[in-house]
Amino acid sequence: MTDLRHGDPHDFDFLAGRWQVANRRLTTRLAGADDWAEFPATSWCEPRLGGAANVDQLDFPTLGFSGLTLRLFDHAARRWSIYWINGRDGVLTPPVQGGFDGDRGEFLGRDRHAGRDVDVRFLWTRRGADSARWEQSFSLDGRTWEINWTMDFTRA
Repeated sequence: MTDLRHGDPHDFDFLAGRWQVANRRLTTRLAGADDWAEFPATSWCEPRLGGAANVDQLDFPTLGFSGLTLRLFDHAARRWSIYWINGRDGVLTPPVQGGFDGDRGEFLGRDRHAGRDVDVRFLWTRRGADSARWEQSFSLDGRTWEINWTMDFTRA
């Protein structure tokens, strides 16, 4: 993961505010499955510390839980670290790190899924003032990626 992108403290300024979110999540991951679940969410994001941090909460009403994202910008490394906390278990996940190049952000990290170590990739795409997309992928070898969750954001 030495090829992490650099970023800017204003990379996530576009995300401030309230959003409607259309989710599509792969139910069975890393098994070649095609069993996607679709469900809505609402999100609000607030910048903190002059843009060096931001927090968003996602509420998944049909699933009965919420989650929280914490994004922190390291000024010296010029890189974002993104953490996720699922409201069901309260566990802070290991961060993904990276930044934006134009309207596309790439963030990489390591985690565990179903007892296996996995590489994790988040891709963010800014689509103007009122639309954005987030995508999560897992990899077992760091070369081939399986997309397992997408979120399409529309400003509320």
